Amino acid sequence: MKEMRQNRKTRYTRMVLQDSLIELMKQKPISKITIKEICETADINRTTFYDHFTDQYELLRTIEDQTLSYAKERLQRLLETDKNAAQKIIESIFEYFVENSNHIQVLMSEQGDVAFQKKLLKLIYEYCRSIPADAKLKDTKSADVINDEYFFVFAVNGSVGIIQHWLKTGLQKSAKEMAEILCSIVFI
Repeated sequence: MKEMRQNRKTRYTRMVLQDSLIELMKQKPISKITIKEICETADINRTTFYDHFTDQYELLRTIEDQTLSYAKERLQRLLETDKNAAQKIIESIFEYFVENSNHIQVLMSEQGDVAFQKKLLKLIYEYCRSIPADAKLKDTKSADVINDEYFFVFAVNGSVGIIQHWLKTGLQKSAKEMAEILCSIVFI
């Protein structure tokens, strides 16, 4: 019983710290955020913070790693059930963005880490590239184009911009609409 309570308490503390960092990152970059500010926002003491994280950067990496892990798990599950699903994979990621919009809006904003943004998009496109070219979308070009390094760089960076715009404008389009838009641009 005590162990379960500690696990729940630990999860709660980590969640509050993550939410506090995200709230602060809406106002300023992580380099300007102090441990003191995170602790005040989370209403915990600094000792508790240091029981869980070494600094604000490790806390951010934890949030990023959880997001990447969840996205990877979703992508893997989709690929195992439907091999003809590039658009479904992307739609699934957009659904995750909607479900976790508070964190994702910050992670994908100018305040977020560009390296994380590119890792997330690279993960998505690696899964999409693993689908046979003829199974992706009706209008996809040959596998040579899809695998082309320059096209890949363009697709990832363009996708980051599209996602940032969608998040900035308040998720006005559904996950399905965004997947259709992104696929129509990337897989023309």
